[in-house]
Amino acid sequence: MTSELEIFDVTIIGGGPAGMYTAFYSGMRDLKTKLIDYGSELGGRILIYPEKIIWDVGGITPIKGEKLISQLDAQARTFDPTVCLNQQITKLHKQADGNFLLTAATGETHLTRTVILTVGYGILTMQKLDIEGSDRYEVTNLHYTVQELEMFRGKRVLISGGGNSAVDWANELEPIAASVVVVHRRDKFGGHEMNVHKMKQSSVDVRTPYALTQLHGNGTSIDQVTVTHMETEETVRLDVDHVIINHGMRCDYGPILEWGLHIKDDVLVVNEKMETNIPGIFAAGDFVSHASKVRLIAGTFVDGALALNSAKLYIDPEAPKVAYVSSHNERFVEKNKGIESGL
Repeated sequence: MTSELEIFDVTIIGGGPAGMYTAFYSGMRDLKTKLIDYGSELGGRILIYPEKIIWDVGGITPIKGEKLISQLDAQARTFDPTVCLNQQITKLHKQADGNFLLTAATGETHLTRTVILTVGYGILTMQKLDIEGSDRYEVTNLHYTVQELEMFRGKRVLISGGGNSAVDWANELEPIAASVVVVHRRDKFGGHEMNVHKMKQSSVDVRTPYALTQLHGNGTSIDQVTVTHMETEETVRLDVDHVIINHGMRCDYGPILEWGLHIKDDVLVVNEKMETNIPGIFAAGDFVSHASKVRLIAGTFVDGALALNSAKLYIDPEAPKVAYVSSHNERFVEKNKGIESGL
């Protein structure tokens, strides 16, 4: 029965950067907070690219994805939120008293006054290479993500794709691999302009418009590939030690699409206060769209703070509109003493 459930002020669904920062900020506003994620660890999309170097978080010098996750995780737990992993929330029911009952696929239930959705792109799955028999090489030298750069040191690497990750991987592997070839179906790359320019000015062999069309191997690993020109159909056979595929990802929001939220073009429409069309439900991060949206990690932090402030005012309309900054927020007084004593 719901009366036996512990009630939380805010329940955040989604444990990526937006969710983790929102949990921290919720603690700054002295709200009883729960953070739920379907994965076995916090981190969201960055978990797919732990070796990727991230440059655009304010005040942080270039940092690997895994390190940024670690720091965000530690920050999120500053005020001891309840963290629930391995739970996909499948049902949401707004009760007569205005509170929300959330039900996970595993049967667990959660009771909360407000909900903040920070689900990013939902449950992500890699677009697999559409070549028959390619799956046999996934245990050896066909990769859909780069988990460890050292694996490619001194190797001949082919990257298929033209998005941010393909470009980033090419730039990171260029100094350590024996050779890097990038094939892309289009002349234009989808990565950030500076990174694309860096790739094209380096020793990376960029071939456009080409597609990876055949894998040649000994049954356990790939030793050659065939790439085909998209216009002339000319084929080229290349020797390789590793093949990396970056053909995008499929997004799956699952049951969230059935909750009555205003979703348009695969994103949730919110206003400038991060309010959805359902009172008491707010959202932040890559899942949302609004007039001033900034699609950077730094932008998700702002979204999260705005959503949390709206949740606070929903619960207590007389509350201050924003949290006091950390240098004046009484919740940090004792924590600061502990830090200062160690300096």
